[in-house]
Amino acid sequence: MNLRNTIITMTTFAVISDAILIPFYPQFFAARYGVTSPVHAGAYVAFISIVVMLTLPLWARVAKRLDAMHLLVYTQCAAGLLSVASYFAPTVPLFWVLSLAMFMCKSSYLLMYPYMMRLEPKESHAHTIGVLSVVVHFGAIAGAVAGGLVMQVWNAHDCIFAMAAGDFIQMAICMSLIRTHRIARRCRFADEHQAQTVRPSLRQRLPILRLALLMLAFDFCVYLIRPFMSSYWQDVSGSPSELVSGLVFAIPGMVALAALRINKRLAGQGKKLPDHTVANLLLCTAGMLLQGVEAPLWIVVGRVMFGWALFQIVVKLDVTMFSLSTPASYAADYSVINFFQNLGVLLASFAAGAIVDVTGLRAPFFIAAAGLVLTALLSVWLLDRPRRAASAPANDALLETDLAKTGVTARAN
Repeated sequence: MNLRNTIITMTTFAVISDAILIPFYPQFFAARYGVTSPVHAGAYVAFISIVVMLTLPLWARVAKRLDAMHLLVYTQCAAGLLSVASYFAPTVPLFWVLSLAMFMCKSSYLLMYPYMMRLEPKESHAHTIGVLSVVVHFGAIAGAVAGGLVMQVWNAHDCIFAMAAGDFIQMAICMSLIRTHRIARRCRFADEHQAQTVRPSLRQRLPILRLALLMLAFDFCVYLIRPFMSSYWQDVSGSPSELVSGLVFAIPGMVALAALRINKRLAGQGKKLPDHTVANLLLCTAGMLLQGVEAPLWIVVGRVMFGWALFQIVVKLDVTMFSLSTPASYAADYSVINFFQNLGVLLASFAAGAIVDVTGLRAPFFIAAAGLVLTALLSVWLLDRPRRAASAPANDALLETDLAKTGVTARAN
């Protein structure tokens, strides 16, 4: 297996490991520690985002001196050990300390995204981003199903061992790659030319910052419904099955697999996929509203619509990020983007807990839908007009030609 495919496989294990408990933290804290407050569950998910926000830029700086593959051997080993230690935590505060330290170490695997993009030519970025997006969605499927199965067959806290297993598998894959591909300990992309490169000014980074602000708004809306989705389904359907609620939670991931195949087939036929970012945001809004209808059938239909739009939007925004960046700046720009994305998740997690505590499980869907409409308007203001004013027509034409080869255009709508 080549380096690219092995990194994708490793990322799959990482995402599955992360996703095992994501849909079930309310049930986990209730079963393990007797804590039933939705505010507590929302706050915990928010603090996961905080530690990732704070530590990913640190790992990006370390990766300038130490190759990311070598770094992951140490961090994923530490993450696995901390995960096992959190299993034995007798109190909620100690569980918070150990598990959040685990997420601090675990977050280093996000460096594999810019690491792999630097191995890929520009013209294949859109397809690679689509594959990685499907990996994330597939991980959500497998993680949610695995978490639901473990909680249903064994106990809630047994999910922690499954998470630790994912960390140790990543460590083993990294060690194998280092041996078979003879990856040097020093960062393979660090050279004297890059070391002497002048840091871009704030004005030069404005396009990335505008995109980061848009991603913050989008991720806030998307993640507002996430912490209590499984609880909402169980309440509406009357089914206590964690496995079924995990499958419903994972529907967008299943749709993403189909969307990638359809996009690839159309691109193979030479058909240029239209770029309708605003339309996809509105489709995402419609899917969000349907999920707020307290009927299982409409929830499923809504999650299908939501999943299709979510995949198209995520790929478009990521393609835009790499088109605005340069290979030498991929890790730094990605850490900026990731910081704002996690800030959106953080705000959504705090907000979700407070909203559910005050108004119930249904309200986040309607608030998120209103936020997506505002995001659609924001996308026009932040991306379309500034980029057209700042970019030369020749550059736009070249970028569109490159991305059209993979069936995705990069011009903002």
